[in-house]
Amino acid sequence: MCGIVGYVGNQPAEGVLLNGLKRLEYRGYDSSGIATLDDKEQPHLVRAVGKIAELEKALIKTPLTGNMGIGHTRWATHGGVTVENAHPHHVENVFLVHNGIIENFKDIKAFLKKQKFNSDTDSEVLAALINHYYKNGTKLEDAVAKALKKVRGTYGIAVFSPLEPGKIVTARLGSPLVIGLGNGETIIASDASALLGYTRKAIYLNDGEMAVCTADKVNVFDLSLKVVDNSPEEIEGDASQIQKGGYDHFLLKEIMEQPTTLLNTLSGRVDAKKGTLRLGGPNLTPSEINKIEHVVIVGCGTAYYAGLLASYYMEQLVPNLTTEVVVASEYRYRSFHLPKNSVALVVSQSGETADTLACLREIKKRGVKTFGIVNVVGSTIAREVDGGTYIYAGPEMSVASTKAFTAQAVAMLIFAGMLAGHRGGDPAKLHQLAEELVALPDEIAKVLKKHQGQIEKLAKKYAKYEDAFFLGRDTAYPIALEGALKLKEISYIHAEGYASGELKHGPIALVDETFFEVFSILDNWLFEKSIGGLQEVRARGGRAIVFTDSKREIEADDVVRIDTDIKMITPLLINVLQQLFAYYVAVKRGNDVDQPRNLAKSVTVE
Repeated sequence: MCGIVGYVGNQPAEGVLLNGLKRLEYRGYDSSGIATLDDKEQPHLVRAVGKIAELEKALIKTPLTGNMGIGHTRWATHGGVTVENAHPHHVENVFLVHNGIIENFKDIKAFLKKQKFNSDTDSEVLAALINHYYKNGTKLEDAVAKALKKVRGTYGIAVFSPLEPGKIVTARLGSPLVIGLGNGETIIASDASALLGYTRKAIYLNDGEMAVCTADKVNVFDLSLKVVDNSPEEIEGDASQIQKGGYDHFLLKEIMEQPTTLLNTLSGRVDAKKGTLRLGGPNLTPSEINKIEHVVIVGCGTAYYAGLLASYYMEQLVPNLTTEVVVASEYRYRSFHLPKNSVALVVSQSGETADTLACLREIKKRGVKTFGIVNVVGSTIAREVDGGTYIYAGPEMSVASTKAFTAQAVAMLIFAGMLAGHRGGDPAKLHQLAEELVALPDEIAKVLKKHQGQIEKLAKKYAKYEDAFFLGRDTAYPIALEGALKLKEISYIHAEGYASGELKHGPIALVDETFFEVFSILDNWLFEKSIGGLQEVRARGGRAIVFTDSKREIEADDVVRIDTDIKMITPLLINVLQQLFAYYVAVKRGNDVDQPRNLAKSVTVE
């Protein structure tokens, strides 16, 4: 959460910083600010409450000069949404931007008892602590290192001082920072997307590392100021991936581009003719794969639901395997035990999710092999797992995750197929899974094209409601959970997902004409039972929408029939239509669908 950008080079810093903040706005948009140092070594600071557009207005009135500076877009943690709490923070000769949480800020405040504070943030406390040590000719990096040794918590920071022009000091612990190496310029950001179009070379800081950045050089150290060998890496992607491409919103673009991004996820991994599925990078020998008896899948939010969906298929496909899907924010604090011959799938779009990362580290302490399912190349989780695979969905600029969910689920289905192939799984089922995965991109494209107009009309009809249930059985249940999450995230309609069989165990008490219900009904052995739940809702005045692949008669207020030859992984087709439904409902309600209230994309704090 929060976006950090820094620049030192040969261009006017304001434009570079502002452009970077726009690219990082999905990480937080409560307030923003920029501080620069001009050619006369005079600092300038502009901050504004609200989205980056408000900062742009402020910069028109007060333009900033200079070829170096730092910027920040905030997701509020400590302190409300005010100009005083916006970053960068300024304490005497120290200007700082910070992502993370300083847990012992009260102790530090007590230590700095003579210091006057102008904000309610823990970040200003950190700036004051650095300033406390920045005396008597001390180098800025020495002061930063000394301060960080007293800090308990997480941080990604960029700091400069007018006393040392041309230098920015950065450091990280639990919050990502990447340093782009350009031609006579250095760009710092909390996400590589801010570097696209400027450079293809970057240094990804690891936890406990700090860097001294000038226009033509970057030196990396640990907190003891011992030199660290951190070699530059190639940045993947291009600037076109973070443009709307003619769509009204990034969210619609990311929904509609799933047929293309899935081809990247599938490329070289599935052979429909042979019925073989494989993932590169598991770092598991055939012997180790054959011994796996238990798979735990760790994720948060959408990643958790993708894991839950995948678990159903793992149980169906892989002989003698148990699965466990856990919410990372809870699991990290439980006294959990993993059985012998376990492996953990660690799922995260950003690869920086704080709770998921903490779980990864706890699991590794127990000697269990970890396998990452990650989208962002070079992210912390991708670096710390024992093995892993990238889903190659490309940047998700909208806060609500869509294409990453589909790609995560597909990657885990391939993993399931790989296990089943090693473990004597049913060849017919493996062939079916391989064939359907290869067909999936075209099927998604067909479904979106055919039903987009119908879904938009449905959204207009149901946008007035304030409560909804999403219901499904078996593999449609995780899709119900994900559908409810998408709707609540961007439309602000109160939506809950349930297994259809649980409806009569409490939730049905809420059903009346003020609710609408979304049923995912698959044409399988549970069809009649699913219809029973639908009838129970309609008997109590509920308004029912049904997504189905069945041609059988269904009595509901609205039915969306998906015509497809896919049978095993039909829920993924239903899910893209639920994404589209949530999008159009949010648009009809006049919401900001790309940047919903109170949310941010990369959750790097608890």
